[in-house]
Amino acid sequence: MNDARELIQRLVRPEIRALGRYHVPDARGLIKLDAMENPYPWPESLERAWLERLRTVELNRYPDPRAEELKARLRQALAVPPGAELLLGNGSDELIQLILLALARPGATAMAPVPTFVMYRQIALAVGMEFAGVPLAADFALDREGFLAALASRRPAVVFVSWPNNPTGNLFERVDVEAVIAAAPGLVVLDEAYHAFAGATFMDRLAVHPNLLVMRTFSKQGMAGLRLGVLAGAPAWLDVLERVRLPYNINSLTQASAAFALEHAHAFSAQCRAIVAERARLHEALARLPGVDVWPSRTNFLLFRVSGRAGEVHAGLRAAGVLVKNLDDGGALAGCLRVTVGTPSENDAFLTALAGLL
Repeated sequence: MNDARELIQRLVRPEIRALGRYHVPDARGLIKLDAMENPYPWPESLERAWLERLRTVELNRYPDPRAEELKARLRQALAVPPGAELLLGNGSDELIQLILLALARPGATAMAPVPTFVMYRQIALAVGMEFAGVPLAADFALDREGFLAALASRRPAVVFVSWPNNPTGNLFERVDVEAVIAAAPGLVVLDEAYHAFAGATFMDRLAVHPNLLVMRTFSKQGMAGLRLGVLAGAPAWLDVLERVRLPYNINSLTQASAAFALEHAHAFSAQCRAIVAERARLHEALARLPGVDVWPSRTNFLLFRVSGRAGEVHAGLRAAGVLVKNLDDGGALAGCLRVTVGTPSENDAFLTALAGLL
């Protein structure tokens, strides 16, 4: 063991040794409201038809390396504009990794407004890039002037904008995002992971901004287990990213399952509408609780603050059988927890437990 540690010290880059592992808590036996998943299973009739479809997949053969049939369906479903191309990833995480791998020149910087999705920073540091976080305003709005000043001084190779933002849940003003895209010296990636709940997109702006890529995921819409991310943008950009993509990254079962799901998109859209309705009810209930500050959301989660008690409340909720995300960082998210919108009964259980703790 000592020999292994000595080798690691000598061979592994210091920034990798300093990175913490992405922690996923054990949720067995708990109401799982920590990871922005769709709480509804597939309808039983849909599940039976899906399993029959999977019987046709030849598991002894490699998958379509470019997933052309699936991409053709996605172009229509996502309203990808003419002239734009698609690249698929094993979830959004792989797409972020591909982008950063392609841009990781010595001294290159990735930038994002913070707090935001942690994987932008995590992957940037892992591939040897610098990461520059630009603080949001006190109300978690995008600080337009501050961000433009940071763009001018740091000259990042890529900017990631989570739209709506995770973990704050808000949708930055479109005019501010447009200003960032126009001023950016490099690539801008609009991460629209929560598009199904926000109903807003920059997909139609791809033809206007040659430095813009739009990223989507199916993880929030009932398909988290499939691990499918979609990147749309100029063919020249995606051709570069294809050069660092590993072959067969989208397995045959995911391709077949996603194609099947697109044929039944109405079922998943109905679930998203139910989640949006529950989001409004949950927000109203949280706002009535003493000692709770809750922010408006355009996603499938809510950020709320219980000042000075985040750790205690998080532990108490877990003891009551409800798992939420503890975001208390001592900074902008001090005292904050994040709860995924669950089913009505799950949300009621969360509210009852939280009220008891408060």
